[in-house]
Amino acid sequence: MPVLGVIPARLGSRRLPRKPLQPLGGVPLIVRVAERAAGNGVADQLVVATDSPEIEAVVRQAGFTAVLTSESHPTGTDRVHEVAARPEFARFDEILNLQGDGPFLPFSALSGAVRQLRLGFDLGTAATPLDPGDRGNPARVKVVMDPSGRALGFSRMLIPGLVNWHHLGLYAYRRQALEKLARAEPVAAERAEGLEQLRAMALGLSIGVARLDEPAGPEVDTEADLQQAQSHWTLTHEVTR
Repeated sequence: MPVLGVIPARLGSRRLPRKPLQPLGGVPLIVRVAERAAGNGVADQLVVATDSPEIEAVVRQAGFTAVLTSESHPTGTDRVHEVAARPEFARFDEILNLQGDGPFLPFSALSGAVRQLRLGFDLGTAATPLDPGDRGNPARVKVVMDPSGRALGFSRMLIPGLVNWHHLGLYAYRRQALEKLARAEPVAAERAEGLEQLRAMALGLSIGVARLDEPAGPEVDTEADLQQAQSHWTLTHEVTR
């Protein structure tokens, strides 16, 4: 079944101004995310969805497809829905939301998220073991699951009583589930935590979590994250002369 990959991107960021255009290895972060997603090959078509003409121009110049979307979307899910609803993308029943702050996401995260749909879940995502140093870090979203991999809860705080995993910022949706999400209003828990996946749970949509054995590399949400990502990039792309 063909998969549409959408990377939502906007200039505004509470923690890191102009985040998609911040350089990583000398190239804008949004381009690094697109390069990684394209290299993994899980999506049959890849699109960057943005309300910024500046981001659109940067993405197109790098050779990727970009579309301008409404400026009024409160979440990345809503932006992804606008793209998926366009006639040219109607053939895709599985949509992969690749949030623009994961330049090191491995193939296993993307393929694992999509696999959750084929296991019968409404949404799919992925998680890695939580670094003990991130237990109190609100920038690292936590997820807990039952033995089948079904998500039981998400939070920026540590969830007591169960093993907490580090939730990675990507989602796979069945088209029907994405449409249901986009039609619904944000719920109180979502607004309080800034986590749109809590809307899906409130609607009764099932979320399957692919559990990875290894860390997925640094995500970029703050200035400190960006510095860590730069170090990781230098380490993993060092060229011996």
